[in-house]
Amino acid sequence: MIACPFFRPPLTPSALPRLAVALAVALVLAAPGAWAFETKAREAFLIDLETNTVLLDKDADTPMPPSSMSKLMTAYMIFERLHEGSLSLDDTFTVSENAWRVGGAASGGSTMFLEPGARVRVEDLLRGIIIQSGNDACVVAAENLAGDEATFARQMTRRAKELGLTHSSFANATGLPDPGHLMTARDLALLAQHIINDFPTYYEIYSETQFTYNGIVQHNRNPLLYKNLGADGLKTGHTSIAGYGLTASAKQGDRRVIMVINGLNTTMERSEEAERLISWAFRNFENATLFHAGEVVSAADVWMGAEDTVPLVVPKDLLVTLPRAAHRDLSIKVMYEGPVQAPIAEGAPIARLVLEGPEMTPLSFPLVAGKAVEPLSAVGRVFSSLAHLMFGWVATTGDAEGAAAPVAAPAAGTGS
Repeated sequence: MIACPFFRPPLTPSALPRLAVALAVALVLAAPGAWAFETKAREAFLIDLETNTVLLDKDADTPMPPSSMSKLMTAYMIFERLHEGSLSLDDTFTVSENAWRVGGAASGGSTMFLEPGARVRVEDLLRGIIIQSGNDACVVAAENLAGDEATFARQMTRRAKELGLTHSSFANATGLPDPGHLMTARDLALLAQHIINDFPTYYEIYSETQFTYNGIVQHNRNPLLYKNLGADGLKTGHTSIAGYGLTASAKQGDRRVIMVINGLNTTMERSEEAERLISWAFRNFENATLFHAGEVVSAADVWMGAEDTVPLVVPKDLLVTLPRAAHRDLSIKVMYEGPVQAPIAEGAPIARLVLEGPEMTPLSFPLVAGKAVEPLSAVGRVFSSLAHLMFGWVATTGDAEGAAAPVAAPAAGTGS
């Protein structure tokens, strides 16, 4: 294994500050604990959507009662039907006696104030679910789409697994307490990501602050919608067992973050904690493209090739989330097994870009050959072999600042 310093020719003085930025990112991506941020929430998860960098993780994989936050899955099931064309916003569903008793005005829970026997448009049901958090709207949708709520819940569970929500199971469409109705904060964040990416048109409903149905005006319970934070969704939740929770997303500039909190004691505590976490995420972190696709990062030594080295490039833009107050006590290396035997195909995986620092797990990113390298001719191979026997192969190792010391390297080794 050869550890080489950065390939000097492509790195102009103007590029050097960017390398210092590259050092700063490792701590955030690999060791979020080093950036521990206390929260009153029992469970919490905060992630940058574009880079999938976890900024905060507090029991994010612990199954918990999600209360009305699980209505995100109910809505997702409707969005899919609308998207595939088997359902229209103008279709109407009948309100059953059961839906009225379970989630209507008589239930004492969140309700859209639907009346038994009424016909209601799907578009109104969606707003009743998303904005008013109507339990009656959820039951009506479940019964009309699947025949009964239990069947719909099984469909929700099956679809959730397909989406990657591996720790989610649903017993109903409403989020009302049930021992078998559980999600994790990480699953809720992933579900929010699917809604945002898969159904951008329907996602806009989550930013609406009020909805009037049956002559009754109800306001969206998401407290972040009323603050200047760029919030545009998603869903609150509360039961006596779960506490107060919120799955939210906010966008400022080109950055979008998703936050899930649960287990708060009051609506005020939920509002204050949500604002504090979202503000912290935008204030203390930023996204940066360290290298663009195809950009030369370093070079690897070549054995028996028509050229002595092969440029190493990133196969795609290397976009990372990093702290604004970047730490500098980190190092960056290019690691590869080498020298690399020719022939080498363009795009062939050759090396890893490794970021290291104290109290963190090293991070690595793939580097590929920037161009093809043909093998030497038969005569060239003879002379190269003689040169190797006479002088050996010399390689270097060093940190990103270029402090290198020559070491003897074997012809092959174990890679990182």
